[in-house]
Amino acid sequence: MNQKITAIRISGILLVAAFLLNTIVMQAKPVKNDELPSLKGKKVLMVWGGWDGHHPKELTEKVKAYLDAQGAIVTVSDSLGVYTNQKIMDETDLIFQSFTMAKITPKQEKGLLDAVKRGVGIAGTHGGLGDSFRENTEYQFMVGGQWVAHPGGVIDYTVEITDKKDPVTKGLKDFKIKSEQYYMHVDPNVKVLATTTFTAEHADWIDKAVIPVAWKKTYGKGRVFYVSVGHTPADFDIPEAWEILTRGIRWASESKYAPKEEWMSPVYPGKK
Repeated sequence: MNQKITAIRISGILLVAAFLLNTIVMQAKPVKNDELPSLKGKKVLMVWGGWDGHHPKELTEKVKAYLDAQGAIVTVSDSLGVYTNQKIMDETDLIFQSFTMAKITPKQEKGLLDAVKRGVGIAGTHGGLGDSFRENTEYQFMVGGQWVAHPGGVIDYTVEITDKKDPVTKGLKDFKIKSEQYYMHVDPNVKVLATTTFTAEHADWIDKAVIPVAWKKTYGKGRVFYVSVGHTPADFDIPEAWEILTRGIRWASESKYAPKEEWMSPVYPGKK
């Protein structure tokens, strides 16, 4: 009798333990999001190069593995000259660019910007999209922001999810990261998805400044997605960071096939 009671108690304990373990796993697992479009069959152009310090080739390979697994048709180029190839640009659904600093010719820039205006989506991270072609203000106008500083270099900071409803960040939680905390000049009309708050530790005049980390916007008909984490590809070993990036890629890939989203909410609203 005692053995039977003991067995029942043990069984009950195991069931409770299994339930708790499953709950923990479910909480840690990225939230499945079916609101975002599929990448299957989408044509993606990946362009990498520029400053090697951001490991553009390695990041491109990491993202390409994801795109391949999702069924995308991927073309990779290590030259900005691909932006002048009208046939490729016309057929492309999404551009993923990882090209920090460097210079772009007027013809290359026109090929890129015209494609996005026509409806090709573009996505990127860190300096690969937000610190490319520093002399080209129209390019920066397209991206929606430009890197200007990372006080303290590689430091510990927190990324706060500020938009809890947008499909790109829905269900995700704030997360800590050790990387470059990008201080950016930002278009007030971007839709901010996540932010970071600066302290006075490395520059006292920016204490409590809140700067966007991830946003989406449009340029012409094209969807633009940007996330400022990504100093090294290892930044995206953090599940939340990877989820934001991959969801943003999916969102941007739909430019040609979905209506334009309306959200204009400038930081400095005009008079009504």
